[in-house]
Amino acid sequence: MSTPPNNPGSTRIVAGERPKPSRRRILWFGGAAAVVVAGAVVAGTAVGSANDTNAQVAAQGSPAAELKLGYFGNVTHAPALIGISKGTIAKSLGDTKLSTQVFNAGPAAIEALNAGAIDAAYIGPNPAINSFVKSKGESISIIAGAAAGGAQLVVKPEISSAADLRGKTLASPQLGGTQDVALRAWLSSQGYKTTTDGGGDVAVNPTENAQTFKLFQDGKLDGAWLPEPWASRLVLQAGAKVLVDEKDLWDGSQTGKPGEFPTTILIVSKTFAAEHPATVEALLKGHAEAVDWLNSASAGDKAEAINAALKEASGAALSADVIERSLKNIVFTVDPLAGSYKKLLEEGVTAGTTKSADISGIFDLSALNEATGKKVSAAGLGKD
Repeated sequence: MSTPPNNPGSTRIVAGERPKPSRRRILWFGGAAAVVVAGAVVAGTAVGSANDTNAQVAAQGSPAAELKLGYFGNVTHAPALIGISKGTIAKSLGDTKLSTQVFNAGPAAIEALNAGAIDAAYIGPNPAINSFVKSKGESISIIAGAAAGGAQLVVKPEISSAADLRGKTLASPQLGGTQDVALRAWLSSQGYKTTTDGGGDVAVNPTENAQTFKLFQDGKLDGAWLPEPWASRLVLQAGAKVLVDEKDLWDGSQTGKPGEFPTTILIVSKTFAAEHPATVEALLKGHAEAVDWLNSASAGDKAEAINAALKEASGAALSADVIERSLKNIVFTVDPLAGSYKKLLEEGVTAGTTKSADISGIFDLSALNEATGKKVSAAGLGKD
């Protein structure tokens, strides 16, 4: 996978506050003066109306000069790949410049967003939860879903059950990332202890996806919990087998959709959203259009378009069998499956990467519902 490019600079337009007018005493000195004052009153009324209009514009927020968007070079980020490559997001943004940066995993993207290097990101849910908890709700809002499913624990062929994992070494994309949390929580459910520094009954070593592939090929890893297309690459190109398909761990009791769990969502900096709500809504329109295209395109067109975008993002296209297998495991949706987030938080606590907290307010789906005319639920955890 290519090294992410440097971030472009940020340009933000912050509307100033309307100054309070000074109080004036009006003196009347006869008919001629009255005419002058009357004219001043008319002019003052016009200025006041203009100031009121300016205040309303400032309150609504002005479009941003630039939107800096982060995403991963994974098939689970296809709405970003398609939205960028087909130009649907840029077109929806209008005069707002779109700048993009490719990341390998969520925690790094969150770090960039919190530093102001990006304004919005396609990301897994657990890093978003962690950022929200750490900032006491001040850092980010989840504004849409992007993809559900598409994550598996793949292992060496000789590993046939959880009982075979004691003393083994597994990988995840990054400490605190969504697959890292899922792996640690599942290992805990099987009676194993893990530590964030790679200790415990099963060693979990956060590793960049392309490096995980090479280490597994070289026999230096026993398995990994990975998003697509990496799970498929290890199975089809490195001889791995599936030990756990994460969809089997979600019975639908949280979301009403058995087998579906959030893998990729769209988040935005709360500061950016407050300053540029129109830009956020434009981003969501372009995002929704990309998701609609993915759900209406033929399998061949979808694979071809995603592969071309992956080559642009990460420098390499996928083989036909890998992308075909990957797409069979993923559902593209603007629904972030909000009902799953309490469980995701609990898993983060179990994994030792998140503290227990109230995550009410983590969602703001009002702009999504306005942009799409749909009614996606925040499950009581924010606006919808």
